[in-house]
Amino acid sequence: MARFVLTTFGSFGDLHPYIAVGLALRSRGHHVTLVASEAYRLKVESEGLRFHACPPDLTKFLDNPEAFRMAMHPQRGTQYILTEMVLPYLRQSYEATLEASAEADLIVSHVLSYTTPLAAEKLGKRWVQAALQPLVYMSTEEPALHPAFSFLAPLHGLSPGLYRVLFRTLSGLSRFWAKPIHRLRADLGLAPTPLNPLLEGMFSPHGNQSWFSRHFAPRLGDWPDGTEPLGFPFYDQLTAGQPLPPGLTEFLDAGEPPVVFTLGSSAVMAAGAFYTEALQAVEMLGCRAVMLVGVFGRNPLPPVSSKVFVADYAPYSAIFPHALATVHQGGVGTTAQALRSGQPTIIVPFSHDQPDNAARCVRLGIGRTVARSKYSARTIAEALRGIETLTPKARALATQIAAEDGLTKICEGLEAHLR
Repeated sequence: MARFVLTTFGSFGDLHPYIAVGLALRSRGHHVTLVASEAYRLKVESEGLRFHACPPDLTKFLDNPEAFRMAMHPQRGTQYILTEMVLPYLRQSYEATLEASAEADLIVSHVLSYTTPLAAEKLGKRWVQAALQPLVYMSTEEPALHPAFSFLAPLHGLSPGLYRVLFRTLSGLSRFWAKPIHRLRADLGLAPTPLNPLLEGMFSPHGNQSWFSRHFAPRLGDWPDGTEPLGFPFYDQLTAGQPLPPGLTEFLDAGEPPVVFTLGSSAVMAAGAFYTEALQAVEMLGCRAVMLVGVFGRNPLPPVSSKVFVADYAPYSAIFPHALATVHQGGVGTTAQALRSGQPTIIVPFSHDQPDNAARCVRLGIGRTVARSKYSARTIAEALRGIETLTPKARALATQIAAEDGLTKICEGLEAHLR
């Protein structure tokens, strides 16, 4: 029996894998504390896990549509999250993580939990970094499609040397953003480090894990040591024990498989015309559809026909396998559920890791992508035509992912780090 502390930051796509791992560790007899935004207390505690709040409280951004618009900006979204949602709260985040980790045997950190390494070093604790998506590794062997370099998409993978130059440029630019972390290190009396804490410095000297499937992204030679992909840790409940939206099961059983439209838990706050254009597309095609429009009422729709079911949210594991195809933003959590479902997927990437996740689905032959700037009823209808031809590859990939047992491998790896 050991005491694990899991620290994370971000959307449901960043929280859910840590809940999955926390529940798996608890089932193996360990004590687990999850450190995250106060916004997630109910979700975490409803699963019986210990919760420790860590600033910022993301609910403060819910009434600020501009914040979500900027957070989902195609090129500057990641910068906005760093400079407006992460770095201003470093001291408070450090203090919360320090308090939560005082009795920990092992700390497991999200890539945006920049104060976890500081708290672990101050306490003399071991910590492991967990990457949820391959974009984190900045490989030049098979360069990820980074949103800052989206204009280079036509050259993707053709020139590793070019990407080495671009990554050095990005590292230089991000050193300016990392200055508050270096100042906090100094204030805490920790020795200075030459590593950029936003890039190579986020990897742990004690161990690193990749929480995604090797079939989605196989390990490359220039990834950090110990980053063999272990598999996706799946969890997708809104709140433990909450039933499906009334009438959804009956709708799924009442006709042909529908197209499911969703924007996860962050892009849905900056959806724009995503759902209204989707309605027009399904009318053009005459197909059935499920629209998951978000829980805060930001995306009201006009009256819909009997062929369309509208809900705030539904667990993807309960609905994606019954779909003809899924259309979504490409966050790693949503993408993982789409891969797991065995159905084709269409990705409309907004920002962050989403363009890279979309490109990988296309290369795997299980998905298509539509640029956000070109998204319309016509373009999404065109992408959906003939989508069933991708189903055999999608089902084969789902079978491979199901055989991985990622949670067991993750837990065994973390237990090995205890020793």
